[in-house]
Amino acid sequence: MRLVLLAPVFCRNMGYLENMLPRYLARAGIETHVVTMDLPPYYWMPESQETYGDFLGQNQAGTVENLDGYTLHILGHKKIAGYMRMVGLREKLSTIRPDIVQCSTVLGWTPLDAALYKSYLGYKLFSGNHYHASVFPLASKSLPWWNAERVRCAITRTLPGWSVSLLTEKCYAIAPDCADVAVRFFGIPRKKVEVRSLGVDTELFRPACSEKDRKARVALRERLGFADSDIVCIYTGRFGEDKNPLLLAQAIAHLASKGEPFHGLFVGKGTQGRAIESCARCTTHAFVPVQELGDFFRAADVAVWPAQESLSMLDAAACGLPIIANHTMTAKERIEGNGLFYLLNDGADLVRTLLQLRDPHVRQQMGSSGARKMEKEFSWESQAKRRIEDYQAALNGEPSSRKNGVSREFFGGVDPQFEKRIEP
Repeated sequence: MRLVLLAPVFCRNMGYLENMLPRYLARAGIETHVVTMDLPPYYWMPESQETYGDFLGQNQAGTVENLDGYTLHILGHKKIAGYMRMVGLREKLSTIRPDIVQCSTVLGWTPLDAALYKSYLGYKLFSGNHYHASVFPLASKSLPWWNAERVRCAITRTLPGWSVSLLTEKCYAIAPDCADVAVRFFGIPRKKVEVRSLGVDTELFRPACSEKDRKARVALRERLGFADSDIVCIYTGRFGEDKNPLLLAQAIAHLASKGEPFHGLFVGKGTQGRAIESCARCTTHAFVPVQELGDFFRAADVAVWPAQESLSMLDAAACGLPIIANHTMTAKERIEGNGLFYLLNDGADLVRTLLQLRDPHVRQQMGSSGARKMEKEFSWESQAKRRIEDYQAALNGEPSSRKNGVSREFFGGVDPQFEKRIEP
């Protein structure tokens, strides 16, 4: 089997799907190619350069590299109708001659082009949706269909998404709310949507069980200025208002004023950085490559993401940390049994929730549960295996071994109206 993963951007030094899934597909014996554009990651964000700088690396058009067993191809780009389009995609696909093409999105020129070239090259096409409701404002609004915002969405998202879906085998939504967005706003038929979580590299992200890892934990905590008795709460990612790590810093400062042993470790960069640094017992650190990030999680005791979901939740859980997230998060399977929820943007409730993890035995119990769950259900190895089964079934003209559509097992804790909203 020969597979191409189409990704609008490629973020070096990160543990994203386009970095990790190809590695494990290649390990399973699949000839894997990643095709992307020469755009800097997060190029659409005004603060991209300030936040990420050169950390995520540069991609030069025309480059072909071998990475972790797969081949990375970087194409040029041009802007058409306000959206970036790969230059030379048809020629590249004609050269590779894939059996399977997996798009990481259903929107934009890339999936449209992939659908167009499918009839010419004869591959099976799969898509995906990573848009959570928290980053798609329309999902939380109740607007009539004739509203200008809804009409604009129908023209720019629903119609193109529906067109792509006609030639797509399956759309992988990474959480229930992503499935909701795909069906309601992107035109994807429910029967073609399957909730499939992102994965975690359990080789990089693992509990500190070995003597080497335990020594590394002690050494890093000492370097960062944390005592063994400190309860270190870690946040990783962009320090932006939409992520709002400042709320965690303020909660840490409040606990410090009460004599509680909580400290904050913030790994990343962004507009809230200075405000975080001004909070008592809060330490910031620059972004670190994914290969080093596990050491930082193993040096901490609790992981907290106050606002939007993060892939790093899985990484932290795999390292044996209990997780705190807000109550509106729909991908509750990431947290249930190995973490706690607090009321979104409620600082007092975040303080109360943190205090529930003051007991080291509670942290140990939740952390161990999370590490086992990540190893069994969320590893990239298992995710790659499941996708290969789907790809092979499509090539054989057989139905997937798992039922298409949105699995009911993912509805626990979700808005009870969710199922009704995504019925055909």
